[in-house]
Amino acid sequence: MANRFLVALMVAGASICGHGSGYAQTSTWKIDPAHSSVNFEISHLAVSHVHGSLTNVSGVVELNDKDLTKSSVEATIDTTSVSTGVVMRDNTLKSDSFFNVRKYPQIVFKSSSLRRNNGTVQLLGDLTLNGVTRSVTLDLDGPSVPQTIGGKTISGFSATCLIRRSDFSFGPSKFNAVVGDDVKLTIDVEIDKQ
Repeated sequence: MANRFLVALMVAGASICGHGSGYAQTSTWKIDPAHSSVNFEISHLAVSHVHGSLTNVSGVVELNDKDLTKSSVEATIDTTSVSTGVVMRDNTLKSDSFFNVRKYPQIVFKSSSLRRNNGTVQLLGDLTLNGVTRSVTLDLDGPSVPQTIGGKTISGFSATCLIRRSDFSFGPSKFNAVVGDDVKLTIDVEIDKQ
């Protein structure tokens, strides 16, 4: 009798756990490097702005469909992909003075939390650039409604963020009169459901 009671409890417990997992609604998505990029804007001589991009973005998004704030993102960005459309400037950016691509071939972002703030979803996390890690806050737009094309389900999101070069010891002080400290980032990411 006692054994039957224990078996009944185990079956009920398994049923409850199974039912709960059905509502977890967490799915794994991979960032598509071919359709993702980080664009940046920075002032030049306080009179104009220089624009550039970093491509070859990769990583994983754990997406909670029921509660977006329980989702997470880990991403890496290839620093050797930096491009501003001017070869000489790109070479300077890749040098030891800025991205130092030989020593730091990647920028890394790992989310710590998501929150809703006045109708905006904000992604908080640690950004590692030039060997320095700082907390950053990104304003999110998305994710978009998933589309299934050729058997593959895709979605995407955009994010904006403002960082300071000085926070990451990015660029020697001799450039401060030429290049602004504030860097505006615009991130566009396409993700593939796994």
